[in-house]
Amino acid sequence: MEERVGSGHVFTSWFLEFVPAGNRGTWMVIFSFFWTIGTVLEASLAWAVLSALSWRWLLALTALPCFLLLPFFRITPESPRYLCAQNRMTDARLVLERIAIANQAALPLGVLTYHQETKTDYITHVSEDEHLIPVREKEHTVRNAIRSKSGAIAALRELLSHNLLRSTLLLWFVYYACSFAYYGIALLSSQLSDVNRSCKSGLIFEVHQNDGNLYKDTFITSLAEIPGLILSALLVDRFGRKATMWSLMFACCAFLGPLVLHQNELLTTTLLFGARACGTGTTTILCLYAPEVYPTSVRSTGVGIATAIGKIGGVICPLVAVGMLRNCHQMEAVLVFELVLFLAGVACILFPVETKGREMD
Repeated sequence: MEERVGSGHVFTSWFLEFVPAGNRGTWMVIFSFFWTIGTVLEASLAWAVLSALSWRWLLALTALPCFLLLPFFRITPESPRYLCAQNRMTDARLVLERIAIANQAALPLGVLTYHQETKTDYITHVSEDEHLIPVREKEHTVRNAIRSKSGAIAALRELLSHNLLRSTLLLWFVYYACSFAYYGIALLSSQLSDVNRSCKSGLIFEVHQNDGNLYKDTFITSLAEIPGLILSALLVDRFGRKATMWSLMFACCAFLGPLVLHQNELLTTTLLFGARACGTGTTTILCLYAPEVYPTSVRSTGVGIATAIGKIGGVICPLVAVGMLRNCHQMEAVLVFELVLFLAGVACILFPVETKGREMD
C-alpha cells in the first residue's frame, strides 16, 4: 500500500537534502527501516482484518495514517537547497535558523550564498555590488521564467544532457530491475511452494491459498528486509554506494540460482529469505544514490521518472513470477530474474560517479 503514495520519491529527496554527506548512507538506511515496519504492519493488519471483516475495511484502516500525516506538512520546513535554487535566500536562512535552534547550535557567520554554474553572457552591465553577490536576483529571475515556461521538457532535457545522460539511462534500468526483482521475489514467496506441489503431481495449478495464508507468507518474508537493511547500513558508508549495490545484486543472484531446480520447502524459504534481504538492501542504496547524483534543480524530477520506470518492472514481473510458474516453467522464470539482476549489477559497476562522502550539487 505504501508504494502507491506518489510523493514518496519527493520525500526521499527532501530528507536527504538535510543530511550531512558523511553519514547520509546510514541515515537513509534508518529512514528505510520505517518502510519495512510499514510493510510488516500492513501484512499483519491484512492478516487480522481479512479473516474477520472485508477488504474495504482493510483499505479504510490503511488510509487512516495518510490522513493523520496531513497536519504535519504545515510544520514541515522546505528544503534550504530548493529555496536557494529559487533565489529565496531569506526563507532559506530562516529554515536554517530554525534547524540551528532545534539542535542548540549556532549558524556560521557570514552571508548565505548559492553557487551554480550558469551562463551569464546575457548580462552586459553589472554593478560592483551585484558582482560581489554570488547569487544574482536577475539571473534567477530569468532562469526561473524559462523553467516555468518549459517545465517538464526542460527538466527532461537536462536529465538527458551530456553530463547526466549515462547516469540517467543506467538509473532507469537499475530502478526497473530492482522493482522487477522486489515484487518478483515477493510473489515467488507466496506461489513457489504451491507450484512445486502442483507440478510434481501433474495437476493443473490452482490457487488454493486463502487470503490469511497469503498475508501470513508476506508477513514472514517481510521480516527478511530487516537483515537486508542492517547489511546495507554496514556496507554503504564503508565501501561506497556502487560497490554495495552490485555486490548485493550478485548475492541476490546467488540466492535465486538454486531455485532453477525444485527444492524442498525449507530450503526454498531460506533462499527466498536471503534473496529478499539482498534485494531490499539494493533498493535502499539505490534510493540513496539517485538523489545524490542529480542536482537540486532536477533531483525530484529525475528520481520521480526513474521510480515511474521502475514501476513498469513491478507491473511486468507477475507475468514471469506467476504466469510462467503456473505453466510449470520454474527454471525459465528464475533464469529471467537471474538475467535481469546480473545486468543490473553490471549497470551499477558502470555508474560514472561514486557519491560516497560527496556533497549534493
